Amino acid sequence: MGHSKIENLPPEEIEKRSFEIITEELIKRGIRLPKEEELITKRVIHTSADFDYAETLCYSKGAVEILKELIKNGADIVTDTNMVLAGINKKALAKFGGEAHCFMADEEIALLAKQRNVTRAAVSMEKAAAIKKPIIFAIGNAPTALIKLYEMAEMREKKEWKPAFVIGVPVGFVNVEAAKELILGTDIPYIINKGRKGGSNIAAAICNAILYQM
Repeated sequence: MGHSKIENLPPEEIEKRSFEIITEELIKRGIRLPKEEELITKRVIHTSADFDYAETLCYSKGAVEILKELIKNGADIVTDTNMVLAGINKKALAKFGGEAHCFMADEEIALLAKQRNVTRAAVSMEKAAAIKKPIIFAIGNAPTALIKLYEMAEMREKKEWKPAFVIGVPVGFVNVEAAKELILGTDIPYIINKGRKGGSNIAAAICNAILYQM
């Protein structure tokens, strides 16, 4: 069995070379990414080594520009896992006055979720909605978080609240595709991955792809 050739590259060249390989492979596959979405989709492929994302990542109209403006104006990011939180470049976010949060491990969240027989992710979204500034939601794991965001946005006549942006890339088999479709049907700006694929690393990669462009 043949072995792949080892490339001896200095550390700072490795990522650059990875992106060159991704670009070459996309050309071979006949895939042209829209200019404004290109860096985000390529970073997701870089994180996952999965070229399906070139076909399944969906962006609402002007999504990248909206996301940049939100970050520039100090929006916070709320995630549904501590893994997403750990992966986000918080220093880059803080430069613009934004903070990243994950409420999943909070005792009060666990208690409320148990009392109400719902997921901690759903209760976390309610807590996030109380933050008095625009919120970018980065959801990499829990479809129930997307469902809750949809429900809260639909009740906005009473509440006057909706997410400023939803990065919706939960992974899995139960309610994942249906939850993503709910957000796709709203007027909330989004980056959503259609289908079952996604994950905390993908949610963090999307956040960082934007932060690295700022």
